[in-house]
Formats: sequence, C-alpha cells, structure tokens
Amino acid sequence: MLEIFLKKKYFYPNQYKKTIYDIDFNYLKKIGIEYILLDLDNTLVSYEETLPTEKLKNLIKKIKDLNLQVLIISNNREPRVKSFSKTINCDYIYSAKKPLKSGFRRALKKLDNPIPKSVCLIGDQFMTDVFGGKKMCFYVIVVNAIKRRTEKWYTKINRRMERKVLERLKKTDIDFYNKLHLEEKR
Repeated sequence: MLEIFLKKKYFYPNQYKKTIYDIDFNYLKKIGIEYILLDLDNTLVSYEETLPTEKLKNLIKKIKDLNLQVLIISNNREPRVKSFSKTINCDYIYSAKKPLKSGFRRALKKLDNPIPKSVCLIGDQFMTDVFGGKKMCFYVIVVNAIKRRTEKWYTKINRRMERKVLERLKKTDIDFYNKLHLEEKR
C-alpha cells in the first residue's frame, strides 16, 4: 500500500531540518512562501511544555518580521493550543485531524484562502504533517521530534509507520533520501 502513496510523492517533504531553528525563513520568503503553518507538539515544544521558550518567541517574531503570516495547526485539544498560541500572538487550528484535509481547509479559510503553493507546513511527523501537507500541495518541511519519550501511544504507532516510509524511501529513491539527509531523521 505504501507504494501507492510513494508513487504520488505524498511522503516526499521539500526539506528536512533537525529543528525549526535550522530553517532558512528568508529562503522561504524568496521562493514565494507567504504563510507558515506550524505543528505544535514536538515541533515547537515537547508535550510536557505548555508555553514557548524565549528562543521560540524570538523566532516567531523574526518570522513575522519577514511579513510571513504564522498559524499554529495541531491535532491537540483547544485549551493547549489556544493558550500556547495566545502567548505568541498567533491564530490557531485545534483538533485538526491531520492528515485529513478538513483541518488544513479550516486553516486556509482563516488565512483568507491563499493558494497552496504560498503555504509552508512545518511538522515532525511523516504520517500526519508530511502526508497531509503534500496532499494539500503545500511546501513541507519535516523536523526531528523534540522529545519522543513523552509521545502519546498513537504517535508511537505513527513513528513505526514513519520508519517503514523512510526505509522505503531509502530503497526506492536513494538520491532523494541522501539529498535531504533523511538518515538523520529521528
């Protein structure tokens, strides 16, 4: 079944970076990205953290200073997503049900329906963020999870499937796998 998805390149992120701090947001602006959708849990902070660090607040400010519009998109519940988003003055989508399109469509509606190629989705999971973002035709950047030890049971299932996807990418498209340094993905 994975072969069907791989042929459609739904599991091919545009970039892989170790952390959100390694992303070149100036480059994203230069290639026409105007909107940044950020996954919350294990992309921006671990599941244990409820508020952004000063370093993260500074990064969000830098992104906004580039006139990129930022929105948090999370599968988590509203209280967590709302309180976090409020501290960095960002709009948000909670219970997004990624990788389903419904949460992404809600995000696009909040952003006044931009064209998908002007949107960049940043997340830590292949099964929710990469797969869902590529189905929406977004530019997708995958990062390492901040703290996998604290992940929920269903995320751990996704991680097993993610390992299979990475193994399959390595086997079927080694050039892509090496170009993005996916051997470093954890």
